[in-house]
Amino acid sequence: MITLSPHGSGSLHHIVRIMTSVDREFLWRWSRVPFHGLGLSVDVYSPDLFELLAALEARGLRYGYLEIFKAAQAALTLVRQRLPDVLLAYHAEGLWITQPDLEASYPVESELVAASTHLRALGSYWMNHECAAKQMAGYSFGTYLPPLFTPLSADVTARNIGMVQRALDRHCGTPFGPGPLLLLETPPLTYFGFGELSMAEFFRRIAELAPCGVVLDIGHLWTVYRYSGEGRRPVTEFLSEFLDAFPLERVVQIHVAGLAEQGTGMPPGSLPWWLDVHSAPIPELLFDMLAQVLSHPGLSHLKGMALEVDTKAVPQIVLEFDRFFERFGRWSWRWNEYRAPACSPEEFRVGLAKQPASARANDEAGSNELLRQYDLYARVVTGNIDASVAGLPLPGLEPEALSVYRRSYLPCEILEWGGDLREMFPQTCRLLDRHEMTLTSFLDYWFREPRTVEAPYDFFLLKLDCFCKFVGEMMPSAAEVAAREASELRAAFQAANELICG
Repeated sequence: MITLSPHGSGSLHHIVRIMTSVDREFLWRWSRVPFHGLGLSVDVYSPDLFELLAALEARGLRYGYLEIFKAAQAALTLVRQRLPDVLLAYHAEGLWITQPDLEASYPVESELVAASTHLRALGSYWMNHECAAKQMAGYSFGTYLPPLFTPLSADVTARNIGMVQRALDRHCGTPFGPGPLLLLETPPLTYFGFGELSMAEFFRRIAELAPCGVVLDIGHLWTVYRYSGEGRRPVTEFLSEFLDAFPLERVVQIHVAGLAEQGTGMPPGSLPWWLDVHSAPIPELLFDMLAQVLSHPGLSHLKGMALEVDTKAVPQIVLEFDRFFERFGRWSWRWNEYRAPACSPEEFRVGLAKQPASARANDEAGSNELLRQYDLYARVVTGNIDASVAGLPLPGLEPEALSVYRRSYLPCEILEWGGDLREMFPQTCRLLDRHEMTLTSFLDYWFREPRTVEAPYDFFLLKLDCFCKFVGEMMPSAAEVAAREASELRAAFQAANELICG
């Protein structure tokens, strides 16, 4: 791709390579996205969005845009009504584009319709989705698991990206242009990753096959440095090599969030066992990494940078955004003046033909093989089989990584996140205690076998349904109590959404 990057005192540095039809389509779609500047990636509910905006206004802090995480349609409509002149982007969830059975095993069509409705309500120019999944091969998780970093996995992901982008064009496009641009976000490593490709190589392969943009998440990138065997050398050295290999010319947005240790019993090491945590403080290290990214000449199509602040206290957000703007505000002024080289619509539309794809990505045998590997992946991380038996490549894996995840992270994810089960089902849990049935047995039940996905992903509601089925199977005499408590929780959940949306 021919790219131009505004660095130095207004000069343009040129990076030249052959522009493919995929590159042309990306650039055509990208050219319709306005400059967004410095912003915030937020949740409507936590913290209260309008309380946060009032606090920013009181400090005289201006933001270029807000990226809104998936929420109830009425809540998103309210945000647009109250902020008619603000650029609003959209962070989707539930479209598991890394999964080979996306169209066969998940309610993808209803998710696409919902996402398109949300995009139209916000007037968003892009839809961001993590290159990760919370459901795979019939197993469900509370947080994202990264994809298998293999050539076949990259090809299947690119195929699914094309399907989703065409759906956005169909549902949200106009006679004057395509639908919102799909942005693929670099995923975090929660202590581990599987596959023979590096993350940079994985995303480069996708960029060669699909005209998507990319969100480069700096905190996620730190976890790649920490948990892929790179942490033994300086982070600046790792980052320099990563950026040279990564498709930086596709980066449209950058995220920065906090880092914090999760779980207990972490083994000591030269580096902390940090994970990307949006409620945690942002260490200066991540802003230093961001500065190094911004100085790379390959970064040529950036439209926005956002702090991810959902679940963070409002005073902390205000302080960090002030610090963010103080250090990187000049970037915003400089890039706002940058314009892509002029090209005719016909030149860009050349890329709109069906994109090339790996033959194996569309081959039934290839998809079945990848699905088999994801089944092994899910069973390895939940402790049902040993990694050495599964045969999945584990390049650079920390020796304790999987045991730490299984021992400290996974139980909290299922038993406490999205609501502590003892607080959600107090009467049921007392009955279970009397019969000496521990909640650890629910964790075993959750991952005992793959289950058919019957509804769009919502971890809270999934947890309610699964716990009621667990109680019904393990202690039928308590099933009615569990069902009543679950019904009360669903009603409270619905009422809370209506209150926020009203």
